[in-house]
Amino acid sequence: MKLNFLKYTIASCLSLVLVSEAVATEWNVSLWGTRRAFTEHVEKLAELVNEKTGGEFQLNISYGGLSNNRENLDGISIGAFEMAQFCAGYHYDKNPSITVLELPFLGVTSLEQEVEISQAVYQHPATVEDLARWNATLLMPSPLPQYNIAGVGEGPRTLSEFEGLAVRATGGIGQAMKTIGAVPTSMSATEVRQALDSGVVSAVAFAPHAHMSFGTVESARWWTTNLNPGTVNCPVVVNTDALNALSDNERDALLGSVEEALAYYLTYYNDQTMAQWGPVLDEKGIERITYTEEELAAFREAVAAPAAQSWIEENIARGLPAQELYDLVVSMIAGS
Repeated sequence: MKLNFLKYTIASCLSLVLVSEAVATEWNVSLWGTRRAFTEHVEKLAELVNEKTGGEFQLNISYGGLSNNRENLDGISIGAFEMAQFCAGYHYDKNPSITVLELPFLGVTSLEQEVEISQAVYQHPATVEDLARWNATLLMPSPLPQYNIAGVGEGPRTLSEFEGLAVRATGGIGQAMKTIGAVPTSMSATEVRQALDSGVVSAVAFAPHAHMSFGTVESARWWTTNLNPGTVNCPVVVNTDALNALSDNERDALLGSVEEALAYYLTYYNDQTMAQWGPVLDEKGIERITYTEEELAAFREAVAAPAAQSWIEENIARGLPAQELYDLVVSMIAGS
């Protein structure tokens, strides 16, 4: 009888383990490149969700193993994975509502402001409906500072010297560069180093972390300190069906961890990434090029208003309340 009882007890324990494993929820998360400042909020989110659910809800992060970065939104739409990061400028037509955040010279001055404005746009009904076409729910932004340009060869010491320069630049930054005669080329971040080394492009527009993470600083001879034509908007999204399928506890753990994950990201970027940037430029012997305020003012005047008007007209034609979205962004910037 003792033997039978022991067998019953072991079998019961195994059943409990199997049941526990069966009800545990795992989400696959599609990122690209390598772990870096740009992905620290996702890493932190995974850590927090795991802690809050006692390991019963886990985010399995993959860097490039699930999808090409330009196809992450498509993967979300068909449920190939449950969470992903992408940049609006990668596929303008798939997410026109959030491309308002990539317009050149908006005047955003901090990562904190970038978070606030992005979240307001993400929560706008038109944006929610726009992303719903892809079965996607916007979870949180990946705030980035103003882009600047690093390049090879002779550096453009005036804006007129950008004429004919092939620059990797997406979205509104690409539009801005075209205005001063550069030739913008759109490519994913993972392709940039090879393109720079092979001469496909001579310069790259990136935020500081990306210049370091994707190796442009290994080849670059110059960097613009104050061009500041804009930034890109790269949200983290989740598959809406997967989100709705979570238990209340799992959903609370996920959504309730977003603000803490973003706060961690901001501290990491401001205190670690930016602290490294100056020393890296010095170590690599990269020349800093700074433009006069007169040149920059003329650049902004030539680019900002025409780009905004063009964006508004094009997206009104798409059926978006484009003027309303643009006014929301501009008013928040002015208000702060």
